[in-house]
Amino acid sequence: MKRSEPNNLKTEEEKSSHASEDMKDQIKVKHLESLLEELGLKQYYREKLSLSRILEIGMRTTTDEPAKCKSDLSWYFLQKLMMFNVTARNVKCTLECESNSDDESGSKKFSLKSLVCSPNTDDMVNPLDIITALFLCSDGFLQQEMALKMSMCQFSVPLLLPSCDTGQCTLMLWAMRDIVKKYRAQSLSESKGFIEDRIVLSELPMISFVRLGECSLSKSKFLNKLLSNSQQYHDTFVHRNMECGDSPRRISNGLTEITWYLPCGNTNIDIFRQPVAVANLRGDIASFETQYSFLCQTSAAVFVFFDHLDSESESVINLLKSQHHKGQVFLVGNYESKRFNLDALEKVASELGLNKNNIIIKTKQKNDANFVKDLKKTVSNVVEKSELKMKIEEMVDVAHELGILVDEDSPECQTAKENAKTITAGIQDIYKYKEDELPRQGQIWKTLTSLEKEEFRLRHVGSKNVENYKSDLQKQKEELRQKQNSYEISTAMTNFITGISSPGTERFYFLKWMRMNLDNVSRIKLCELREKYKEKCKNSENKEEIKEIDKQISNSSLGIEHFFREMGQIYEASLSLSKTHPSRQQLHHLPKLCAELLLDGFPLELVDGDASNIPLRWVSDVLSQLSDLVSPKKKGKKRKILVVTVLGVQSTGKSTLLNTMFGVQFAVSSGRCTRGAFMLLIKINENFKNILKCDFLVIIDTEGLKSPELAQLDNSYEHDNELATLVVGLSDVTIVNIAMENLIEMKDILQIVVHAFLRMKEVGKKPKCQFVHQNVSDVSAHEKNLRDRKLLLDQLNEMTQAAAKMEKKEENKSFTDVMEYSPDTGNWYIPGLWNGNPPMAPVSAGYSEAVYELKKNIIQLLRDCESSANDIMEFKEWVKSLWNAVKHENFIFSFRNSLVADAYMKLCTEFNKWEWEFRKDMYTWHICGFAAREFQKMHEDFIEENDPYRCLIKNKERFHDDFKDVFHERDQCQKKAEEFTKRCLKPAVEDFVNRSLGPDIIDEMRKLEQFSTRMSFQYSILLDLLSKEDFQNYVSYIRSYEKYVKTWILEQIKKHFSNESTVFEFEERHLRSCIDSINSAINKAKTRKSDGFKAFVEEICKELGDKLVISQDALGAFMILNNADKEQFADWLTASVNDLEKALRIEFKESTFDKRLEHLCVEPQDELFSQLIGCGKQCPFCKAPCDAGGKAHGPVSSQSSQSGLSPGPKGLRSEGPHLAMGARAAAGSELGTYLCAQPERREPPTGAINPRPTRCYTWGGGKQTALGLTAAERPSIPHPSQTANSTQSPAPMLYRERGVDSWKAETSCKDVTSYPPVEEAPISTSALESPCTRAGPPCIHPPTTPAIHQPGPEPPGASQSPSPEVEHPQKPKPAPEHPGADWLPGQ
Repeated sequence: MKRSEPNNLKTEEEKSSHASEDMKDQIKVKHLESLLEELGLKQYYREKLSLSRILEIGMRTTTDEPAKCKSDLSWYFLQKLMMFNVTARNVKCTLECESNSDDESGSKKFSLKSLVCSPNTDDMVNPLDIITALFLCSDGFLQQEMALKMSMCQFSVPLLLPSCDTGQCTLMLWAMRDIVKKYRAQSLSESKGFIEDRIVLSELPMISFVRLGECSLSKSKFLNKLLSNSQQYHDTFVHRNMECGDSPRRISNGLTEITWYLPCGNTNIDIFRQPVAVANLRGDIASFETQYSFLCQTSAAVFVFFDHLDSESESVINLLKSQHHKGQVFLVGNYESKRFNLDALEKVASELGLNKNNIIIKTKQKNDANFVKDLKKTVSNVVEKSELKMKIEEMVDVAHELGILVDEDSPECQTAKENAKTITAGIQDIYKYKEDELPRQGQIWKTLTSLEKEEFRLRHVGSKNVENYKSDLQKQKEELRQKQNSYEISTAMTNFITGISSPGTERFYFLKWMRMNLDNVSRIKLCELREKYKEKCKNSENKEEIKEIDKQISNSSLGIEHFFREMGQIYEASLSLSKTHPSRQQLHHLPKLCAELLLDGFPLELVDGDASNIPLRWVSDVLSQLSDLVSPKKKGKKRKILVVTVLGVQSTGKSTLLNTMFGVQFAVSSGRCTRGAFMLLIKINENFKNILKCDFLVIIDTEGLKSPELAQLDNSYEHDNELATLVVGLSDVTIVNIAMENLIEMKDILQIVVHAFLRMKEVGKKPKCQFVHQNVSDVSAHEKNLRDRKLLLDQLNEMTQAAAKMEKKEENKSFTDVMEYSPDTGNWYIPGLWNGNPPMAPVSAGYSEAVYELKKNIIQLLRDCESSANDIMEFKEWVKSLWNAVKHENFIFSFRNSLVADAYMKLCTEFNKWEWEFRKDMYTWHICGFAAREFQKMHEDFIEENDPYRCLIKNKERFHDDFKDVFHERDQCQKKAEEFTKRCLKPAVEDFVNRSLGPDIIDEMRKLEQFSTRMSFQYSILLDLLSKEDFQNYVSYIRSYEKYVKTWILEQIKKHFSNESTVFEFEERHLRSCIDSINSAINKAKTRKSDGFKAFVEEICKELGDKLVISQDALGAFMILNNADKEQFADWLTASVNDLEKALRIEFKESTFDKRLEHLCVEPQDELFSQLIGCGKQCPFCKAPCDAGGKAHGPVSSQSSQSGLSPGPKGLRSEGPHLAMGARAAAGSELGTYLCAQPERREPPTGAINPRPTRCYTWGGGKQTALGLTAAERPSIPHPSQTANSTQSPAPMLYRERGVDSWKAETSCKDVTSYPPVEEAPISTSALESPCTRAGPPCIHPPTTPAIHQPGPEPPGASQSPSPEVEHPQKPKPAPEHPGADWLPGQ
């Protein structure tokens, strides 16, 4: 029957079927809702998680605590994934106490049932569910970042993402857009060429793997074996034998994943000779026909895994037959399955027209290796012979035909795509394009840079008058600025500025499309040039040609930074015009646009690498605008920043290091030659700001120094020196990234930096320095390189002394006088990035973990900074003064380093005295003398380190004490056990209880009615205010809302816990848990074979490490001179722990609740306040808080409906509507309600001149008004004019409106008092205009004359005549021509 037929005509079977489907849908929706609730993601299903939110630095990102509950799992996964950690999918909650060893040991009956019982999977979540949930709850940009990092970890990524609530799936094209892969097919192996492209644009055959019905073979496990070579196995797909992989899937059935096999060109390693995409559908294809149909139409082959094929079932035959297959179908069965039926398989194969080659059967005689071998052979044949190849981008048409959503179909994404395409589509010749569309940043900007530096350095002044010479330089600069201003703003730049001025997410989509399009264009051209460069470098005589190609590489790179660079030059050139010039006024908003992008996580080019210069005015104004955005002047609080920079020789993995450490995305291996330095802003989480004492972390990435590609350019050494000096001077922590083979080159740079710091008086801080040694995987590297580190420091000290002599600052004796550096704690050894051979190698877990340890150390260094963080304006001034100091610095010495420069000075001095004698003896003087000193020093060091007498004297006391203990055969077991318990275990247990008690108290309070919801919370506070009838309480509530509410919460907490038995129960539970863990750790340590007492104690501490934090200082002191027997020590320790439990239980019982609150790690009142505060906005009239969460609110709440108020927006919107408060709030009556007075626009009266928008507020009139108050109730509402100068209630705060482009005709308002818009200033009675008499809802309308706008009835309490200070509005100035600018009439 057709769907349009009435339900009563359907058969009972059809009705039952439909009811069953509806029931299944409801169950799926419930699964989704419950899982999101458990994972702590429910709020993000509608308001999506953003990338900037994930990248915030906080306690969670700098601690090693494992996930303790389900709500931690998603954050744990994201934290690991953002750092490329391949263990990210190993997500499991850590149970506090999985078993009670005492109960088991005390059981009389021996039973092994517990060993064979299935584990409780309620506390486990399948990793696929976590991944699906996160993709559902993330915005497009976080999805894209997740997919990119999952691909680098060689995880499969979502191709089709299911959604339980809609029943539809989405093609994740946008999410995969940023994945770029490099590979070498077998055909390119001889030429050593490679292909680099975006994976969604690569035309590849796709092989899909699906399941029909239940299947005993693990499809995903065999896929992993298929994609892994014999040298290394990797879990690309999650399978049932992985951690939590056997947990039931709740929302991820229907998920289709994709990965790619990419060859490296080595026949001994490659599994397939050609690249291939591999798709994997989760769940039964009978339940997900849409996904199955999509795969059949896009795949070169589909492999169907099964245990049983019902040959009599038409649905099975039709399912396998009618999906418009474009490729081959292969059936993969398990003969060992009890449900396998060979006859049924033959019948189905015959129906489908399949032959033996299309059927693969796993038999008892065929083990896994042979089965995978057969599978590989079949797939290889398909890949080699298949002509069906398809780009993922081309799959959109198939998706649309099947009703599958596409993530790129959003209007914002499509509009941004078209806008970006308008700019990039016509690029053919990059060099010519830059000349035509970006003319201000070429040779003009480089010449300006040279003139600026010459103004400071005066290298070429010769015999000219200095002042006249400077004047000439200034004139040349002005002429160049005039030339820049003579260019029209190109079409490309106009479109670019329009694109970044787009609202909301459209701006971010535009920048992403621009970056991807430009990368695609640049990649092709630059690959050609680099091939030429490689060929020319083979012959050392091609220096000039190499130099020319290198310039072409620099000129042919085109990225989004070039457009921002042009924007900066447009702005700087406009500043040379008069302040009233229209062009200058139209461009003054550009720094704010860039500042907004910087705040949203986009990098800002600090140093232009092509010109080796900072556009100081542009950067300064961007930073000023950034300061205004994050630190509004009227609020007074200035946001603080700390700076981390990285410096290193080219190709040492600097950008990758920062990307891994902070989860950001600086350009790496993008096919372009990145130059200069880029700064990026990372927000500090609210709970971490007080700890780090800053609000933002600035990360500065730099280009590689000592670049071979740039070595042929003029003054390349000067560029390196300037860049190194600048970034070190800006930083609080400098990461010096070196590979062992580049150590000499890096020392040269550091020597120049030392010189510069000694000479610059402006530099008044001493940055911390961390050396990172890449590609060192040996666990003994730190110990083995001790001598190398000491030698490095000696060399750094020597060059510091040499530089100090040259600068006449000989008080600087060592490198640490200039930079804060310790050879023991300032060196980090990091293994290689890849775990295997790219392109199929995942990121090494060792690399990720080592970088994480470095990150924690850097955060600790920032916490320990003696100097306070700078605010943004101070940082701006620091950049300016430091760069001016760099421009003053004359890097005239192109010597290798300071030591050589020092030697040269000595040579010149001696030359003037004994020219001939010095020439004869020169080699003896620079070489033999130096060698003699070095050999002498090495000899002395050896004697000092190995002298027996010296070693004996050093350890005399220790040997003496050890001898006495051995001689007297003293038993220290009991004493040491008590000492270990008292000094190590007791503080750790107390700390654990205190850390756990705060959340317990919060959870207990949330069970109470008044703390259950925001509405109940606000109502309880207001009701309490009303019941106390204390005027001072009202004053405190209005003036210091947060302080008052937190005090009230604390009182409620103390009141609820006045009977301290509840708290003691919490403490007792945590104490018991700790004692059980300690006893378990002791027992486990006893069963293991340890090499002595020290190892035994370390085993105990290791077992407790995930739960109890044992002081390393206390542990170290305990371990010294300890000769206790481990067996006896274990017995005494068990007894001491039991005594500890009794003692702590007594302490807890005797402690007061107030005393307990002092030791909590979290303030319960603060946490409850943050959970129940709402959006944080307050009514401008009475300061009553809004009880809605988030930024943009929906319709009016149930409170408003109950009180009979008219429908309208609830809460406080982000774009300006104000709150009005219903004044009825009394016990037993309706609740007070907070509404937004939403302004509207209307047609201006005839003859009105440039109308300005005006806010309107309704104040009564009639039985049902906008506030829902009767006329009798109106006097209870204080009018703003009455309270403007009163302490009882502050006047409303009004905000600036945008310029009015058009007016909408509608009915007029009734009983409205209008106020002129002012920026965050209390309104006074003098500012009131005539009341509006028009009927209708609140509106925005222009001021008019009394003849057009007749005065109406007075608002409550308003004066009968206007205040004498009121002036008629002046004729306002026209709005600026440039779009998007805020303005006020009359300004």
